[in-house]
Amino acid sequence: MARTPLDLDELVEHWTLLKDEQALVSGKRGATRLGFAVLLKFYTQYGRFPRNRAELPGEAVEFVAR
Repeated sequence: MARTPLDLDELVEHWTLLKDEQALVSGKRGATRLGFAVLLKFYTQYGRFPRNRAELPGEAVEFVAR
């Protein structure tokens, strides 16, 4: 089943790093930093970690990376 793309409002609401989350992420470097941030936001939203990469919306990863 195809997933509906996330719009900007959903990205901002669910994938923006809050101040305390930014403090956690700031201790990481390189690709680990992005991976940690994306996993943190996914866990915050769904209460679990993704089973595989396909569960992570590409537009959310790009949004967090920016």
